[in-house]
Amino acid sequence: MWLARRLERAEAENVAAWRDCDGSGAVEALEIGGGFAVFGGPTSPLTHALGLGMYGPMAAEELDRIEAYYRERGAPITIELCPFADPSIFELLGKRGYRITEFNNILVRTIDPPPGDITNDLRRAEASDAVLYTRTVTEGFLETTEFSPEQLSVSETLFRMACGAVWLAYVDGAPAGAASMSIRDRLALLFGDATIKAYRRRGIQSDLIKARIAHAAEQGCDLITASTLPGSQSQLNYERLGFRVIYTKLIFTGE
Repeated sequence: MWLARRLERAEAENVAAWRDCDGSGAVEALEIGGGFAVFGGPTSPLTHALGLGMYGPMAAEELDRIEAYYRERGAPITIELCPFADPSIFELLGKRGYRITEFNNILVRTIDPPPGDITNDLRRAEASDAVLYTRTVTEGFLETTEFSPEQLSVSETLFRMACGAVWLAYVDGAPAGAASMSIRDRLALLFGDATIKAYRRRGIQSDLIKARIAHAAEQGCDLITASTLPGSQSQLNYERLGFRVIYTKLIFTGE
């Protein structure tokens, strides 16, 4: 339980930190129920509640506040829950007709053993790489070169994470992929992995994982975590590098 609390709190604080690093002021975060309800726009993937119910029962009034928070902003109500959250929150969601719409595997790895050799051309992104990073990540996720401002803003926010570090991967001098990480209390959180479709199956994501493991070791971390969709290629890539699934989160959607 202590490990789940450490992971959930770190991820919740990491997502809520987007509020402080987003220059537009469009990202908001309400601390509640042991976690945060984050809003980054009505259709933004940042818009969801997480880290709830990890330190005790959750009151109906707290769920009322979360629902009102999102409804006032014209956003859907999405709640990401750890299976070790207090049973009270699952009961509340069931009574209000919430349904499970997605699962998300949480993987963990210790710093040792070393991650292995990197074969692709990777570089740490600098401040001047903001636009390049943003477009690379967005194209990798969406598999298109036509983006809306809101879609680009999510990747831009990842780049500006105050405690983060980002990498770019190149193939023959062309940007091929990117990835991010942040560190909280010696826990490294890996996220934002994206490879442009034309450059997949070249080991780019694996090398981006290796680079971040090495950086986490240099920064004195004792544990590394990432999340993936169950059975995805990303999960397989992480598992090949020593990560193991320790629990599966449930994503609930309300009306």
